[in-house]
Amino acid sequence: MSEIDKSLPNSRTEIEIPGEQEIQEGIEQEIESESQEQGPVEITPTEDGGAEISFDPKAMGPKEGAQDHFANLADFLDEDVLDPVGAKLTSDYLDYRSSRKDWEDTYKNGLDLLGFKYERRTEPFRGASGVNHPVLAEAVTQFQAQAYKELLPADGPVRTQILGMMTPEKQDQAARVKDFMNYQIMDQMKEYEAEFDQMLFYLPLSGSTFKKVYYDDLLGRAVSKFVPADELIVPYSANSLEDAEAVIHEIKISENDLRKQQVSGFYKDIDLAEPSMNTDEIDKKEQELEGIKQTKQDDIYTLLECHVNLDLEGFEDEDSNGEPTGIKLPYVVTVEKDSRKILSIRRNYQQGDMKKNKINYFVHFKFLPGLGFYGFGLIHMIGGLTRTATSALRQLLDAGTLSNLPAGFKTRGLRVRDDAQPLQPGEFRDVDAPGGNIRDAFMTLPFKEPSSVLLNLLGVVVSAGQRFASIADAQVGDMNQQAAVGTTVALLERGSRVMSAIHKRLYVGLKQEFKLLANIFATYLPPIYPYDVPGAQRQIKATDFDARVDVLPVADPNIFSQTQRISMAQTQLQLATSNPQLHNLYQAYRSMYEAIGIKNINLILPPPQQPMPMDPSLEHITALSGAPFQAFGGQDHKAHIDAHLNFMQLNMVKNNPVVMSAIQKNILQHISLMAQEQVQLEFVEELQQLQQMQMQAQQNPQMAQNPQFMQMSQNISIKIESRKSQLIAELMKDFAEEENKIVSQFDSDPL
Repeated sequence: MSEIDKSLPNSRTEIEIPGEQEIQEGIEQEIESESQEQGPVEITPTEDGGAEISFDPKAMGPKEGAQDHFANLADFLDEDVLDPVGAKLTSDYLDYRSSRKDWEDTYKNGLDLLGFKYERRTEPFRGASGVNHPVLAEAVTQFQAQAYKELLPADGPVRTQILGMMTPEKQDQAARVKDFMNYQIMDQMKEYEAEFDQMLFYLPLSGSTFKKVYYDDLLGRAVSKFVPADELIVPYSANSLEDAEAVIHEIKISENDLRKQQVSGFYKDIDLAEPSMNTDEIDKKEQELEGIKQTKQDDIYTLLECHVNLDLEGFEDEDSNGEPTGIKLPYVVTVEKDSRKILSIRRNYQQGDMKKNKINYFVHFKFLPGLGFYGFGLIHMIGGLTRTATSALRQLLDAGTLSNLPAGFKTRGLRVRDDAQPLQPGEFRDVDAPGGNIRDAFMTLPFKEPSSVLLNLLGVVVSAGQRFASIADAQVGDMNQQAAVGTTVALLERGSRVMSAIHKRLYVGLKQEFKLLANIFATYLPPIYPYDVPGAQRQIKATDFDARVDVLPVADPNIFSQTQRISMAQTQLQLATSNPQLHNLYQAYRSMYEAIGIKNINLILPPPQQPMPMDPSLEHITALSGAPFQAFGGQDHKAHIDAHLNFMQLNMVKNNPVVMSAIQKNILQHISLMAQEQVQLEFVEELQQLQQMQMQAQQNPQMAQNPQFMQMSQNISIKIESRKSQLIAELMKDFAEEENKIVSQFDSDPL
């Protein structure tokens, strides 16, 4: 048996009890060691035996990695912080959604007016007409087709504009920006054309549509997505995207795509419940019009991407002393709608931005300005007229049906063989008539023919709707071709006033969208980005997207259709042909060809040839043919003048004033150029000084206003011009003497 080492119960053991001072020192040492292990925590013992604990919340807050500007802050915050934020944002979303219920109901009920689904009616009788008048559908499709062609041409929708002084460097930069943005939009951004086309169909219906412009990490490029108005929710007090306290984007995403985002780290990897089958009322109506019906639960989650201002614990805004200011900072918070769980929280301001201004990702396109945030569409403006036209059309069709197939009463005892089958043309059927007279056994109800008054009323209603929507065909051909130009322009403006204003609103929206795209390119492009286009290789620099070049839509905000463009070009041509001496007829005809869309215009309308330097003999031939010619710098002016003087002695030139005038005009040009070149040799330093002064004036406009600077520049110019005038006077004297010799020979002419 092993020995057990323990004291006996009745043996004495001495225990040393430390004094009060030793106990206090031990407690202080233990507290100090714990404070060193726990970090910046200060513990101060109190007189009553307790302790005061002081610590810095920021030092105990975010974990390593949270200071990364692009980090998902949801990975570093506890659930007791995230859950209240998620619940609050979801509650705000439901509140904002309910505040626009009337707008949603108007839009949802207005979709029925498109007539995409035929309504089978049993009232007032079975088989009554369920047709819808197409005035609204016609207005929507014509606007969409017209706007799509004008705003998104085949060559690309972007043009550039140089800000400030135009230099060759800026021109090259503007060309690079234009080519690259059109290349990205028309070639790389595969979704752009389809999304833009769909947006132009939704816009006249709802009155408001949105574009979301952002950089997609998975695709590795910029993206511009169409967002319907029913999927973007703002507070009821908002008037624009800029002053909205919150902007909530409702995103539909499949379970698989959501899982991809979680695995990649974009969203927080948490377990979510099965998505609900609840479908939005507007989505149900749109699916109904498409003939689609949900039969089972889909694995589609609804995410709420909230662009809001928050004061997050551990990430507060601080003043210069490091104290929290209480100012809410912009964040993008993504919440799963059903579970109200937060998937991501990201900062929504530029890295290094001291003011922490919110980054806007959305562009608002309005059809007509509304009374609040959302615009008005054709459903709001001519929805009542469409209902009236539909009602009148149905009444006319029902009246025609009842008139052609009358109903009524028949005598009870009357028997008709096969009475359940309708009569066929040319068929006579046996009838048992107790009274002997078939006519007395039937009484038809007094149905009237379709009313002509109702038909006229239908025409008035449809005409009013078409006139408001600006879809009535412009009768350009019916206009008086001899009418004054002002009258023609006034008629065009009156017929296109509404559509022109809508087109300008779209132009403003596109301009904002292109600016957002340019900012993305400036942020995410490498310093030099080469890319290939058909038949060439180009490159773009990230620094090209600066304030020196502005990006604009290629569409003209004042012209919204080809009809308007042709009418204006025709008016311009009419003015030019009325006084060709004051106008450039070539450019007037070229503008007309461009307006009607002719390609290869140079084959039909060759451009005028630019004058080229010629030898004296060719100049003489040109003068005899009556074509214009001119002198150029660098020619042997003395030799040209001598050749012209000898040519003037020929009899055919002496007797042709037109040729003589052309030759003398060319001699005067040579004299002016001779004097100019001589001045450039004599005043080299003065001309260099004058050129430097002009460059300084362009760079510093205030210097140009300096009286001393202006006087110095003027003195140099006067000195040079004075010398040039003296040289011209001397050359003209020699020319006059030679010409007198030639003219004197005319006196001996016997005729």
